[in-house]
Amino acid sequence: MRGPADPPTRAIRILVVDDEPNHLRLLTATLRLEGFHAIGVPDAESALRLLGEGSYDLALVDVMMPGTSGLDLARQMKVAHPGVRVVLMSAYHLSERQLRNSQTGAVGFVAKPYQVEELTQYLRTKATWDEHAA
Repeated sequence: MRGPADPPTRAIRILVVDDEPNHLRLLTATLRLEGFHAIGVPDAESALRLLGEGSYDLALVDVMMPGTSGLDLARQMKVAHPGVRVVLMSAYHLSERQLRNSQTGAVGFVAKPYQVEELTQYLRTKATWDEHAA
């Protein structure tokens, strides 16, 4: 609990990228209710445009999207926006080894379906995790 002299905590800024409109709306709204500053977009092109216009702590990217896949988007982000941590999500499981071998620079993976409480805790951890201190 914060005391009166503690500064307010800044909401973690998350860019959600998913081509499935219902899932995108539901996930974005849920993350907002959980205290995140979440913006949702349906494709890689929109994501890259928003990343160029603003600052995000984390991008939650669906792997399977038409056009530019989530893996390709993550690779582009690693080069163009290296300060944004990428967490991939998919109904298809990726092992830690597969994630490393994908060369996306992703810091994590979320399997669909997920439990909201577990997802939000995982995202908070990934957004604030210091890979150099580990």
